[in-house]
Amino acid sequence: MGLSAVTVLGVDRPGVIAAVTGALAECGANIQDSTMTLLGGHVAMMLLVSGELDTRELTRHLSQPEVVVTVSAVEARRDFGSPGTGIGYVLTVHGPDRPGIISAVSAVLASVGGNITGMSTRLTGRLYVLIADVDLPAEVDVAGLMRRLAAVGSGLDSEITFRPMEPDLL
Repeated sequence: MGLSAVTVLGVDRPGVIAAVTGALAECGANIQDSTMTLLGGHVAMMLLVSGELDTRELTRHLSQPEVVVTVSAVEARRDFGSPGTGIGYVLTVHGPDRPGIISAVSAVLASVGGNITGMSTRLTGRLYVLIADVDLPAEVDVAGLMRRLAAVGSGLDSEITFRPMEPDLL
């Protein structure tokens, strides 16, 4: 069974997610993984779908007014539903907006083998908020990492918190 990566960016309106996911269902595509959010008045979707799908036909079937769709065949890189290999943490940043916040924080995490598995940012007035799920290797010195993140936060006039992720109840 094939796997396709589908990206959708379009003007937000009621029913756009229903239209895209309905078109996928009509094609016999099964959504394996997805994320959907609003970005500046646009809906942004990224989906991994399985099924016997031709990428050109799927692109044509998903096309709608004011929506840009891309479809690419991909290979699965993990088993769906399997837990991560490290320890989960939640990182938050609160402070004034400025260029380089994500770059600075992600560089510190990457330097210890940390992997950002999900991230959301919002700008509310002058306050910039970043929330990220982070997977760390078990051997990381978390206290040392927290000191490094605090120093980065200080340099950005921002507060950075880093705490263990709550276990999922599902």
